[in-house]
Amino acid sequence: MIRLNRLLSRLSLGLAAALSGVCAPAWSQDYPNKPIRILIGFAAGGPTDVIARIVAQDLTVAFGQSVIVENRAGANSLIATDAVARAAPDGYTLIAATLAHNINPILMADKAKYHPIRDFSTISLAATVPMIAVTGFDSPIRGIQDVVNTAKAQPGAVTYGSAGHGGSAHLAAALLGNLSGTQMTHVPFKGNAPAMTEVIAGRVSFMFYPMVGVADQVAQKRLKALAVTTPKRHPDFPAVPTMAELGYAGFEDYTPGIVFLAPANTPPAITNKLADAIRASVAKPETRERLRGLGAVAVGLSPAETVSWMQMDYDRWARLIKAAGVKSED
Repeated sequence: MIRLNRLLSRLSLGLAAALSGVCAPAWSQDYPNKPIRILIGFAAGGPTDVIARIVAQDLTVAFGQSVIVENRAGANSLIATDAVARAAPDGYTLIAATLAHNINPILMADKAKYHPIRDFSTISLAATVPMIAVTGFDSPIRGIQDVVNTAKAQPGAVTYGSAGHGGSAHLAAALLGNLSGTQMTHVPFKGNAPAMTEVIAGRVSFMFYPMVGVADQVAQKRLKALAVTTPKRHPDFPAVPTMAELGYAGFEDYTPGIVFLAPANTPPAITNKLADAIRASVAKPETRERLRGLGAVAVGLSPAETVSWMQMDYDRWARLIKAAGVKSED
């Protein structure tokens, strides 16, 4: 009798596994059968918003369903993040997340009550957005070394702008301060655009800015490019040195990414289908060229690869925040 029970138990498990294998593809084939929303935690027109809309256009064509980008700006993307975390795990509510997704639990543990990896289902790292250090065209600053020399001679006198506390521009400048042993003053704004306006006007010394849209400002002689954070010189700025060339290696390792995520427990059949579509999107020559024209680098990782990247990203920002002494704005 005991042997019979064991046999029946094994048969039951085998049948369950077989049924699971049959149902998963059927579920995947039925998805999507209604519009998909991609939430953005920042205002329209920013790097994340622009890249998400490019991908959304391709997904709309691939799925034959509308893929809508919805801006839920506020609290350094926490509003959008919370909305996705509470959404049904059915693949119809996603987020295009930035480094803020990993940073918020580190800097604002009292407000960001989520684990950036365990509490979400990863889909794909779609692209990375290198940064460029810029100053006003009429600024006396000619290069990064001028920034460092002034900061050493007059601690706190050099100011740098950002789109907000804990954002990519803030942390890039904090990394420069940490590597150069200098003290500079952070001036946060409610977005990259107003920060850039103050840099152009000369009221803020410099800033690190996502490459999206910067080439036009440099060409119009409103901004002066000081350095890029890419491993090699960027083709749009061939005369501009990399941070590594200037003696500040490591910036290329802190390039922010645009990651697509779904609520926790979204079925792998769905996240894999989404990942395949996103990867196909950023692999298209025309999409890659559009992203390159914006200063972004197409990537397109699988869900498993994205998990590994997110863990690495979380760890490196945590190390930098600790080393540079970055604190919550509170």
